[in-house]
Amino acid sequence: MSGANGPGRAKVVLQGVGKSFETRKGPLEVLQAVDLEVREGELVCLLGPSGCGKSTLLNMVAGFEHPSVGRVLIDGEEVTRPNPRRVFVFQEYGIFPWASVWDNVSLGLRALPRAEQARTAQHVIDLVGLTGFEKAYPFELSGGMKQRVEVARALAVSPDVIYMDEPFGALDSLTRLTMRAELIRIWQAERKTILFVTHDVDESIQLADRVVVFTRRPGRIAEIITVGLPHPRDLGSPEYGRVKNRLFKLLGVRHEV
Repeated sequence: MSGANGPGRAKVVLQGVGKSFETRKGPLEVLQAVDLEVREGELVCLLGPSGCGKSTLLNMVAGFEHPSVGRVLIDGEEVTRPNPRRVFVFQEYGIFPWASVWDNVSLGLRALPRAEQARTAQHVIDLVGLTGFEKAYPFELSGGMKQRVEVARALAVSPDVIYMDEPFGALDSLTRLTMRAELIRIWQAERKTILFVTHDVDESIQLADRVVVFTRRPGRIAEIITVGLPHPRDLGSPEYGRVKNRLFKLLGVRHEV
């Protein structure tokens, strides 16, 4: 992770991972020969065009899908199924409309003593900036606030890895910018390992320690770019522009800043 402590040991390792799906026309190869190492506490963005296999890769790391070839390991153990210590934050709001902010956030805490549930839920609600909205229901919240509830619910169970699949894609541009800044603030406070899928070049630069750029299907790693800029990132700096130009070039888009 960026910051005083820096990224830690290898947390997530992909070794020669490929994925194919059977279709009526025969096998469809989605991913091919993916080798990747994500360090503990690192925020890594998976960037590429739609249909290149980014979400499929995230599902394999989470244990919802299995590689056709290769292996996925977390903490040196092969991933064979989902683990409650590793949680997803989706683009579509996964919060329950009939439950308050407090009840949504505390959903995964019911095995804990009541006092610990209360401390943990309040801590993450405060952390994501929803203090005062504990009793509110989803229909009373803006899109950005609903996304904060989902992030809080993920953090409440103290995960060691968070998977984020275009979580801000449904938000307007100003809210997306706010949520990116909030995610960085939370990440720096909590130091979780985050794998973040996006097809937005600016989002990847603004968030990531490293950006893993994928080719079109079958998705392969074209290059891994270390951003190397301190947070908060100056979007108008020459260094930011150079990274942006490099990513667009890798994606086959003619663009200069």
